[in-house]
Amino acid sequence: MQVNITETVLRDANQSLIATRMPFSDFEGILETINRAGYYSVECWGGATFDSCLRYLNEDPWKRLRLLKEKLKSSRLQMLLRGQNILGYKHYPDDVVRLFVAHAVENGMDIFRIFDALNDFRNIQVAVDETIKRGAHAQGVICYTTSPIHTLEKYAKLGRDLENMGVHSICIKDMAGIMGPQEAYELVKALKESVKLPVFLHTHSTTGLGPITYIKAVEAGCDGIDTAISSFSGGTSQPSTETLHYALRQMGYETGLDVKVLKEINDFFKPLKEQYIESGLMDPFVMGTDTDALNYQVPGGMLSNLIAQLKAQNSMDRLDEVLQETPRVRKDLGYPPLVTPMSQMVGVQAASNVLAGERYKNVSKEVKAYLRGEYGQAPGEIDSELQKKVLGDEKPITQRFADTLEPEFPKIKEKLKGVAQSDEDVLSYILFPQIAEKFFNERQESTALKVSYKIMKV
Repeated sequence: MQVNITETVLRDANQSLIATRMPFSDFEGILETINRAGYYSVECWGGATFDSCLRYLNEDPWKRLRLLKEKLKSSRLQMLLRGQNILGYKHYPDDVVRLFVAHAVENGMDIFRIFDALNDFRNIQVAVDETIKRGAHAQGVICYTTSPIHTLEKYAKLGRDLENMGVHSICIKDMAGIMGPQEAYELVKALKESVKLPVFLHTHSTTGLGPITYIKAVEAGCDGIDTAISSFSGGTSQPSTETLHYALRQMGYETGLDVKVLKEINDFFKPLKEQYIESGLMDPFVMGTDTDALNYQVPGGMLSNLIAQLKAQNSMDRLDEVLQETPRVRKDLGYPPLVTPMSQMVGVQAASNVLAGERYKNVSKEVKAYLRGEYGQAPGEIDSELQKKVLGDEKPITQRFADTLEPEFPKIKEKLKGVAQSDEDVLSYILFPQIAEKFFNERQESTALKVSYKIMKV
């Protein structure tokens, strides 16, 4: 049996360990080698990469995607798409979702792993439909979490709902590495008995369970797993590619990977890791095993962002308090899975509760929108006192929120005349207006300087 391996070093491992601060120039030199490794797919875009390219790295994320496609010619490129949230933190109109998917395919994307933070599949229907129409692979996601309301039967039903929607495969997304080996075995088995689609599993090494969980998932019939090249594996990242390849081969499974090429890839990333540690970009906290996460369920990307947030406020000594507050906030909000954007919303609210010295003294606009029903149906019951405190007599909406949104792309494109150089620029602006505007201005200044320099040189 073949177990498909997706390499995450260019996206999720990078996001989990160094908050997505790896510039394209740092890994460009190894891309053609990665192309020869035999991966099922290379996860390289989506998640926080888009935001970080514009905000921190002064890169055009669309150009990065095109360059990735040039170098990874025979590899399937994979991205993480937040359904109606696309890559941002709110719901966008359907026209924007469809255009984003269309342009992503046009620029080189092959596999779209599409999720909704609440497993409210009304919020992924449009993205899935457009992915299929564009001839790309639509992978529907079940966000995994544990709570009194999340049962095996409910997860199996979610799998059937995704199959009925027309997705090509299903991914179980365990953002915090909290899935144990027996849970993985039972859940994969239940899904394989419920649907006829390939089932993939995504987890993290945060709690140390990752490798064991993967092995049991494969024994239950799991078709593919996500791993990270060993120098960027472990901690809040994924389990090691080389280790899983070795173990699976011993057990009689094939992965299609070339061990010699994997060594070349790892040797390339080793000095980069040392460089990031020395600069302080890679914090030792996210590199170890933390079994406390079995309680507070904080995903790797959320944890690294939380650490950055507390450092900025000189409050790292309050981290344990914030982590203890996180599951309490999650319960109040109806047990949402901790995945973007819910992970950021819960994390920021937990930090706010601790630092203010009073629970819900300050409530973020995102949490208010969530309580109004703008993110979809909460998995469980929201705390009625909190909802009353924030909404007063206002009734939460129950319809699909995107149905209330007017088309946005044409008017923004008109607004950006003379500024946006392409439809991709318009989409970047819609997702991250202030950051994209700053990026456009700096790009224009840079171009003007180059022109001036050339004229002077002549």
